[in-house]
Amino acid sequence: MPDMEIENSSVSRAEEIKVLANEAFKVHKYAQAIDLYSKAIEINEHNAVYWANRAFAHTKLEEYGSAIQDASKAIEVDPKYSKGYYRRGAAYLAMGKFKEALKDFQQVKKLCPNDPDAAKKLKECEKAVMKLKFEEAISVPESERRSIADSIDFHSIDVEPQYSGARIEGDNVTLDFVKRMMDDFKNQKCLHKRYAFQIVLQTREMLQALPSLVDINIPDGKHFTVCGDVHGQFYDLLNIFELNGLPSEENPYLFNGDFVDRGSFSLEVILTLFAFKCMCPTAIYLSRGNHESKSMNKIYGFEGEVRSKLSETFVELFAEVFCCLPLAHVLNRKIFVVHGGLFSVDGVKLEDIKAIDRFREPPEEGLMCELLWSDPQPLPGRGPSKRGVGLSFGGDVTKKFLQENNLELVVRSHEVKDEGYEVEHDGKLITVFSAPNYCDQMGNKGAFIRFEAPDLKPDIVTFSAVPHPDVKPMAYANNFLRMFS
Repeated sequence: MPDMEIENSSVSRAEEIKVLANEAFKVHKYAQAIDLYSKAIEINEHNAVYWANRAFAHTKLEEYGSAIQDASKAIEVDPKYSKGYYRRGAAYLAMGKFKEALKDFQQVKKLCPNDPDAAKKLKECEKAVMKLKFEEAISVPESERRSIADSIDFHSIDVEPQYSGARIEGDNVTLDFVKRMMDDFKNQKCLHKRYAFQIVLQTREMLQALPSLVDINIPDGKHFTVCGDVHGQFYDLLNIFELNGLPSEENPYLFNGDFVDRGSFSLEVILTLFAFKCMCPTAIYLSRGNHESKSMNKIYGFEGEVRSKLSETFVELFAEVFCCLPLAHVLNRKIFVVHGGLFSVDGVKLEDIKAIDRFREPPEEGLMCELLWSDPQPLPGRGPSKRGVGLSFGGDVTKKFLQENNLELVVRSHEVKDEGYEVEHDGKLITVFSAPNYCDQMGNKGAFIRFEAPDLKPDIVTFSAVPHPDVKPMAYANNFLRMFS
């Protein structure tokens, strides 16, 4: 067969695979779409469309680092292909890198001067950058910042006689109150700000006193449940309690970060978890996720939701309290539980984690960042993060960390899994994710893990999503980001 014919048949084969990839993308099978786009790229790497489409699929899986790489490759292949700049701008935006996003959208506008959609997105991006510059200009240095919590006296806030919702009598949060509050939330009623302040301030006091790495002791014959990301899916949280019982001293839980953002009932989720913490500190343990941070909350909905349902003061207060959340937990000196994953260097000891000064916004590198952001990879060693923050680490890294710290298992969350969980690294690492049908479109199951002492063998329970009121995910998110979701 002449060279030209071989080349033509390769090009048409790549196109056929691209069509299959597009079909997978349409039904939200993003990982499958990525595999298929990769096959098309192997056959014909000089087609910018394949790179840009794969970038879009990476964005859907929150793999923004990979999306930026692919979109940059699309631009390299065809510098006049506007979709390349568009996809890269959207990925920068999702990471909160507004200035980088602005440059790409300016380029889109230059290439498509008459496209009203490009003009609209550029305008929104310019507004976001202006707002950012304004906030930077008026921000007070960390060292001079006064705690918002210290300025709030919830006792002095009156509760109007017409308020008919849940009430805390005195200073103690009781089970009756929590049940009534959850019932009100289920019926889309709000909690009075006096009680919301009380719950958040009492939780802050408790969290402040904890170390950055918390040791949990589970007595023989007793059990303990670990849940992964909930992401504002309040009705699925209620379903977890339905399936596994309410948190109590006899039925303790650890929620492993990412309680908020994306789902539009994040306030209900966080107030419920905090209320159980106030009711009985040993009934529930809470670990920080990468979404318990200002930069994420500004983009993915929690900040907008709190502002809409409560007030600006609560936005600042939650940001402060999130900085008090511990970074990791160890169960019976055997199981290491963390939101994201392990480290870019060997030799990290539990004592090093305990020594982290966590009372801050997460930095962009170092141990604290890696605990919140890293992901496992199938290959040994370490690699760049597909998210653009943290790193990917192999089974050898997991094995060494466990050996050096005399531990048996890593449990982490942070990633959507089709079955709600995944066992990796020769059984030494389990990912657990507790937000089923994530963002109302991923079709995944949720899961939680029950451990019973003394052997602490993981018993994984999976569950499906339950209906919720018709408020879409990201309803309170940054305007600009909603344009791309």
